[in-house]
Amino acid sequence: MVTVTFQRARTEEQREIRRRAILDMASAMLDEMPVAAITLNELSRRVGLAKPNVLRYFESREAVLLDLLNRYLHDWLADLAADLAAGVDGAQPMERRATAVADILSRSLSGRPVLCDLFGAQGGVLEHNVSVEVVARYKRASLGHLTTMTTLLRKHLPELGDNATLFSLQTMVMAGALSAYSTPPPSLRAAYEAEPDLAQFHLELRDYLRMAVTATLLGVLPRR
Repeated sequence: MVTVTFQRARTEEQREIRRRAILDMASAMLDEMPVAAITLNELSRRVGLAKPNVLRYFESREAVLLDLLNRYLHDWLADLAADLAAGVDGAQPMERRATAVADILSRSLSGRPVLCDLFGAQGGVLEHNVSVEVVARYKRASLGHLTTMTTLLRKHLPELGDNATLFSLQTMVMAGALSAYSTPPPSLRAAYEAEPDLAQFHLELRDYLRMAVTATLLGVLPRR
């Protein structure tokens, strides 16, 4: 664990350095613990700033995590564009391209458990305890990401048409929902070990995400 110590920020450049340091530390914490375990007190301690000073840059824990979610979304979509370009053959019939897209999406998302955890917390947690200004800024950025994802999907599956936006939203919601079931807490893992029949509730994220994404994708594509 690394703790950072700062002197007082006096310029806009120094304030931006503080913001990035807070975000980077929160990101490092998410590699160790789920979204629900992140606290502003611990973040402040690790970043080397008093809690009131952290609140000068972000109005709440949720504001920090919303900024991180936008960062992760940007990075994921950049990688997704390359994965789709390499893995989808435009000469294949629609059904094969759809299967390839679903497999790439599930593989890509399941490899980013922190992003999926943030998706799962977005509506019920992260969009609360923030001001109108903060949540509106986040939603504007999210709209840009949604447009990027929609454009990517239409490039490889033009048959989606107007349903590409709906499918993009559904994919992110499913990733968040299934993520919660794929990472059970210690007490639940112990229950699964003690009673193996209960383990059917433990979903492997990639497998179930692939099934869910495939079923949803085939459902919104036009019938032949």
